[in-house]
Amino acid sequence: MMERRVMSAELYDPGTGSPAVAVQVIVAENDHSFTLNEAALERILLDRRVRDSEIVILSIAGAFRKGKSFLLDFFLRYLYAKGSKNWIGDPDAPLKGFPWKGGSERNTSGILMWSDPFEISLPNGDKLCILLMDTQGAFDSQSTVKDCATIFALSTMISSVQVYNVTSNIQEDDLQHLQLFTEYGRLALEGSKAKPFQDLHFLIRDWPYPYQYEYGWTGGEKLLEKRLKIIEGQHEELQQLRRHLRSCFNKIKCCLMPHPGLKVATNQNFDGRLSDIEGDFKIHVEEFVSSLLLPESLVVKEINGTKITGKELIEYFKAYIKIYQGSELPEPKSMLEATAEANNLAAVANARDLYAKHMEMVCGGDKPFLHPELMQKEHDRCHQEAIQLFQSIRKMGGEEKSRIYLEQLEREITEMYGNYSSHNSAKSFYASFQTPLTLVVLLVALIIISKLSDLIGLESIVSLLSFGVMTVLASLVAWGYTRMTGKFPEVGSSIDDAALFIQQMMYRSKGLVVKADGEKKTL
Repeated sequence: MMERRVMSAELYDPGTGSPAVAVQVIVAENDHSFTLNEAALERILLDRRVRDSEIVILSIAGAFRKGKSFLLDFFLRYLYAKGSKNWIGDPDAPLKGFPWKGGSERNTSGILMWSDPFEISLPNGDKLCILLMDTQGAFDSQSTVKDCATIFALSTMISSVQVYNVTSNIQEDDLQHLQLFTEYGRLALEGSKAKPFQDLHFLIRDWPYPYQYEYGWTGGEKLLEKRLKIIEGQHEELQQLRRHLRSCFNKIKCCLMPHPGLKVATNQNFDGRLSDIEGDFKIHVEEFVSSLLLPESLVVKEINGTKITGKELIEYFKAYIKIYQGSELPEPKSMLEATAEANNLAAVANARDLYAKHMEMVCGGDKPFLHPELMQKEHDRCHQEAIQLFQSIRKMGGEEKSRIYLEQLEREITEMYGNYSSHNSAKSFYASFQTPLTLVVLLVALIIISKLSDLIGLESIVSLLSFGVMTVLASLVAWGYTRMTGKFPEVGSSIDDAALFIQQMMYRSKGLVVKADGEKKTL
């Protein structure tokens, strides 16, 4: 699968040293279906900075050609400047990052994620990662109603902060897009006290009535309060939408943004320079961006009240894209079941990773052979810890669904233990031949030295070396006898100790020391 990559010559990922890019993680196909670009997604979410870190996912969604990608690049400026006082930058520097252009045609397709995760330190010392997500614009001539609803739904369910980008005002059809989520939320709240969605921010672009409601958050809150108010004579469906909306989201806010100016709207060569943007817009975009990205304002992604890491988010992407691949929009019940499935799969992955991590510490590739009885004890301990972790994670779907995934975890751990046992047995095979190999090498060396000494007439040394050859040969026979019969194990152990001493003498000149298990350590 080809992934769309838009290079930026000025933005670099400090974690890799390569140019940071906008990567298409949800691909819009020609047949109006959507597919997950797993390879691209995993490169971002399994990055060492993100994999086990709590994450903030800020997404922007709304109608096409309304400046979503343009706005996201101000978020990039803030994050690359690390929120410094003059983060908005040089007035004559073009705006870089997510791809955007002027004109009337759609530019963004599917869902894009910025490849560079931003590590942030919180005031309490904790660290987390911020991920930015851009979405395909809705209601263009190429998209069906289902396409638009799918993109909006995916971005809302995945993000921790959803910016809903609308123009001029909050219309009733803008609220109708949220109907699916209120129904989903009603079902989700039946089995959990945690609200299913987190922060929803209406961003009203090109607000034309600052004399009625002032620009910024204050005016936006007044407008939102009016639009969400239930009034007499309103249709029951509209009342129900407003009634359930606030119960489904942790926070709903609104910000009013002025128009960026005629140069932005009419100049086809506009490249994002601040010098071409109206002063009011710059003031309020600074306020809007910084208010969402200040450390104390960051919203960590949670599902069912549990904070999500990068590797766990992959399971949710997979589950959600699966239910949106049909010809019809999924029912809210299907959405809830997909969330429960991903929630349980993430718990399985965490428990499996814990088991693997602890087993690697005792019998991994660089560890010596472990006696089978000891290995069984370590397996039992690691297995118990993994099961306890799985059971401690808050899960959706009830006990019956949880039991299904617990059985899956048990099967996976059993399979992993079989692999660890086979690997450990192989190490035992190689370790068991350390002693005879050392004795054979010594035997050959003594024979060669004896022959050379005989040639130059050193009879006394030849006799001594012949005695050494006989001793080594007798030791080799004795060692083989003890291993084959199991008798006189103390004799075999003494020969092993002698062979270890010889190995240490052989490797000492190379700056190495050999341990009893055959492992070499640099001095």
